Amino acid sequence: MGKVKNVAADKTCKLQSSIAGIIVKNETRIPVVFHVHSTEWGRSGGHGSEVVSHLEQATAQLANRVITVSNAMKDDLTRHGWNESKISVVWNGVDPKRYNPKNCKQEEIDEIRKKYEVPKDWNLLLFVGRLTWVKSIRNLVQALPVVLKEYPKTKLVILGKGEEQQDISEMASRLAVKENVICRFEFVPEDERILHYASADVCIFPSVYEPFGIVSLEAMAMEKPIVVGAHGVVGFREQVVASGPNQTGIHVNGEDPADIAWGIEEMLRDPKRAKTWGKNGRKRVLELFTWRKVAEQTINVYKSLASDKSRNDTF
Repeated sequence: MGKVKNVAADKTCKLQSSIAGIIVKNETRIPVVFHVHSTEWGRSGGHGSEVVSHLEQATAQLANRVITVSNAMKDDLTRHGWNESKISVVWNGVDPKRYNPKNCKQEEIDEIRKKYEVPKDWNLLLFVGRLTWVKSIRNLVQALPVVLKEYPKTKLVILGKGEEQQDISEMASRLAVKENVICRFEFVPEDERILHYASADVCIFPSVYEPFGIVSLEAMAMEKPIVVGAHGVVGFREQVVASGPNQTGIHVNGEDPADIAWGIEEMLRDPKRAKTWGKNGRKRVLELFTWRKVAEQTINVYKSLASDKSRNDTF
């Protein structure tokens, strides 16, 4: 990769570094690049900290460039008054060498399914993520009774921790699907998580706010077909191809349990087709979503900033 010359740039992402970025911009002539993966208004549903929101807005106003993770996120920032001309989109990535189904032994995959009592002729649905409202996991659980009517040999495995743990358990009991919902309310190490992807038939991420979402890339790299939320500020719709010869999965409205159920049923209806979509997913990851791609595109933004600085050294 080429080097970025003649520019010192301060990169800021988190709250504390936003404060540092503001200070750097005000006290020096060093250009500032603000990397934005989510916002306070998005994470909180519009009810978050005014202080944090103010710092985000102030940093964006002072920054020379803003890098965000999806076009959905760029559109949301623009709607909230951020300067569109400053904003560049650089998708996140995944390590396809690490997330590679060829690295998983069949006996290890069988052991995962045996652990959850999912026979070979049953469907294993997998969710991985924080158990918080933006992930729409409760709507996924609400969708399960509809799915089970048509595909009774199905279990949903949930890996994650969060404030909705109790709600999820109580909902599964209330809907009489407790025997078909396995919850692992704990941190699962990466090696084991990769084996869970390998063991799954379908991965489901019905988020309603997800500026990017790396779990979808992990599943795609593991050649798994996926059902993803695609309404609202959700980058999944840019990652997952929902039609055509290169299809990798299905888009649903994460706010609607009926639509989530439809997406799962559509996936289970034709296992051979679903496997083809999974293979397409890995091809798409290799083409567009490696960390090398992320680095190259990020460097290009910094090079552009360096070029601007050399033409007009008044930052």
